Amino acid sequence: MAGTKFRRPKARTGNRPRYVPKRKFCSFCTSKVEVINYKDPGKLSRYISDRGKIEPRRRTGTCAKHQRALAVAIKRARHLSLLPYVPAHILKTGSIGIRG
Repeated sequence: MAGTKFRRPKARTGNRPRYVPKRKFCSFCTSKVEVINYKDPGKLSRYISDRGKIEPRRRTGTCAKHQRALAVAIKRARHLSLLPYVPAHILKTGSIGIRG
């Protein structure tokens, strides 16, 4: 029974290549946006999850510079009630952001 408790995982078999994720590009850099406007909840809502959290860079593909500016813009929009803080507000309104 010695050695059966801790087995090494089997080596990969086959010639299947490893998963390589598609490279994500910053949408703000490609469209050459200078300032991220907090008054545009439609654009900012793309970067908020269904739980009301700010999406991370690894998920959205934004660069570090624009992610910092995006976080500030989202926080300003939340402060002015343009975007929700909590998911309960998303469920009541049916969408993220205001209309109009």
